[in-house]
Amino acid sequence: MRNIFINTILDKAKKDKNLFIVSGDAGLGVFDNYKDDYSDQFLNLGVAEQNAASFCAGLALTGHKVYLYNIIPFLLYRCYEQVRNDICYQELPVVLVGIGSGITYAPQGMTHYSIEDIGLAQTLPNLTVFSPIDPIEAKAVARYSLKSKTPVYVRLPKRGEPNIHKNVIKDITLPQIICEGNEIAIIFHGSISIEVIEARRKLKEKNITPLLISMPMIQPLRFKELSMMLKNIKHVLCVEEHFESCGLYSRLAREYLRHLPKWRLHSLGIPDHFIHAILKTEAMRQSFCISAKAITEYVEKLVR
Repeated sequence: MRNIFINTILDKAKKDKNLFIVSGDAGLGVFDNYKDDYSDQFLNLGVAEQNAASFCAGLALTGHKVYLYNIIPFLLYRCYEQVRNDICYQELPVVLVGIGSGITYAPQGMTHYSIEDIGLAQTLPNLTVFSPIDPIEAKAVARYSLKSKTPVYVRLPKRGEPNIHKNVIKDITLPQIICEGNEIAIIFHGSISIEVIEARRKLKEKNITPLLISMPMIQPLRFKELSMMLKNIKHVLCVEEHFESCGLYSRLAREYLRHLPKWRLHSLGIPDHFIHAILKTEAMRQSFCISAKAITEYVEKLVR
């Protein structure tokens, strides 16, 4: 996902001298050729995240389209104040490209995990938030970001995720039906898609066919369009590699209380406590019950 997103941006940058990329000492290897050939459109500002965010705001004020690239904790957490005041408050066309969504960087530890970033992003009203599930969604998000005149935050994993969509996406801001189904719907975003797709394969063998819906755009939430897709559904399960209390589930829960639809809302996510375990991503998902096996068992319980 990361490479196709970045390559889409670089293809545009090679034709548009107004496009500028800033790195916070990340993306080594990703930008090697670009920074040599287009040195006047690229800067590595090093380990100075607050400065980088404000610098990007200044570039945007002078008329540039700016992309700020870094690992998510160093992109959004460390410089929250600068993103809030300098970029979002002024509605500047800066795109925050965050790498390592969820627990992609396991087992490097809590400093590198991004399991509360959606919660932070929800406190920034002018920030559009995307969490694509595969390279096809990532490319569509890249194209959207190039046209956006307001701040965008894109959270990407770094694991070589496979294509899930079979067709080009017409509108990346809408919920995306991945597989048709009945009675139960699974709503998800980000790299946990691998586990969700595997779970549906296992469920199909047992004659259970849940509706799968990807939510690439989390903020603002297109709840009206989502509700239309869920009109014949009894149970909705939100699966995410993020804290349950402040991720997509929390947004869905608020809308659920406002509208009180006929379906019941359920959640599989990461509980709200710091992660001290040193495990690889797959083992971490198993321990948090967001693996394909756990999803399968939860859906079977809903069916029963």
